[in-house]
Amino acid sequence: MRFAKYVTRVETMYCVTDRLHGGRTVKVPGPEIAPTVSVWLAKLGAHSPLVEDLARAACAGDWAAACAVGDRLSVDVFVAGAA
Repeated sequence: MRFAKYVTRVETMYCVTDRLHGGRTVKVPGPEIAPTVSVWLAKLGAHSPLVEDLARAACAGDWAAACAVGDRLSVDVFVAGAA
């Protein structure tokens, strides 16, 4: 039996939608969820530690928590697929 010499890692991509700005949506990898939402909040003059909770919940597949935190931040997050 032969095994592939290299293993290709597939990175999950997420769609993040800003509900406050006309539904602006970006497709980002998990580690970029928090920085993206932080930039959106900064444009409103706001900052929240909840962005880290949102990213952590989404990446862990805890969609109940991701939806609850997303509601507080006025953003939606869902899996877009693999890169």
